[in-house]
Amino acid sequence: MKAVRLLAMCSLMGFLSACATVQTGGDVAQGRQALFEGNNQAALNYFQAAAQTDPNYVYGTELREGVLSYLGRAQYLNGNYPQARQTLERALSQHRSDNVARLYLGLTEVRLGDRQRGLRDIENGMKGIAALLNYLNTNFAYSFGQFWDPAGTIRASIKTDLAMIKGANTNWSQLIAAGERLGIRIEEEEDKARLQQQQQQEMEFSK
Repeated sequence: MKAVRLLAMCSLMGFLSACATVQTGGDVAQGRQALFEGNNQAALNYFQAAAQTDPNYVYGTELREGVLSYLGRAQYLNGNYPQARQTLERALSQHRSDNVARLYLGLTEVRLGDRQRGLRDIENGMKGIAALLNYLNTNFAYSFGQFWDPAGTIRASIKTDLAMIKGANTNWSQLIAAGERLGIRIEEEEDKARLQQQQQQEMEFSK
């Protein structure tokens, strides 16, 4: 009888865990859509809910962004800079390779007046994003990698931004705008790449 109860409890826990994962994924998806629409408060609400349900949830297969990364970005976009800094630092402690989180951490630091550290994190975040795009294009050129920044426009803009960072006099407002623009563009690129890959697969299947 005890064994049966234990099995039932384990099954229930597994079911609840699966439900929580589905709920978290839904909140992250809706939060991302709100970001694309510029509805930053709604995005914050969705990501807060997702973080409460599962703070270890990771979205995507190439960018691999944790829910805390999204929450920190939404906090930043809503002007909650001290909170954003703490959340993004936690996100990076979980996933050191999250270059989008590092980019936003740098933007947050600049907003808080820590320009030297912020500039370093912005630069490293941008370089990391460009390196990922190069890696995908080179190593997966005949599969999904061909759909990521195919014309190289994102990498070209990063090159321009990095040159601005290396300049003698940094235009801070321009750099912040460039970083925020890159954060959204790379997020949109994941959806575009997935859609283009799906369309190609459907075309090949219909032949």
